[in-house]
Amino acid sequence: MVLLPGDEAAWQGASEEQRQATYHKHQEFAKLLEERGLRVTGGSELTYSREAKTLRTSSDGTQTVTDGPYSESVEQLTGFYLIEADSIDAVVDACKVLGEGESLIEVRACKGM
Repeated sequence: MVLLPGDEAAWQGASEEQRQATYHKHQEFAKLLEERGLRVTGGSELTYSREAKTLRTSSDGTQTVTDGPYSESVEQLTGFYLIEADSIDAVVDACKVLGEGESLIEVRACKGM
């Protein structure tokens, strides 16, 4: 899984030209994955964290739902990709093209379900 945390305020303030340049990098990324035989199996840009709902369960089983993200931070999860690959290193290498438009990228292997 490729996790894309980012500064939502910076994205919201970005010009249309800046946004299109970022989307172009994502298109390059998808093409690079395909060329390397890696396959995107899911993913999406996410809505702003202010639109999130957070469910918390206490140790006594009481549940509360609050508006907003689970953490108060400038950087929030803004998107993700699920990629089928034989190695995490192959995905990390392909993500370098995104590094030109995304300031931070986290790559994790998924455990089987």
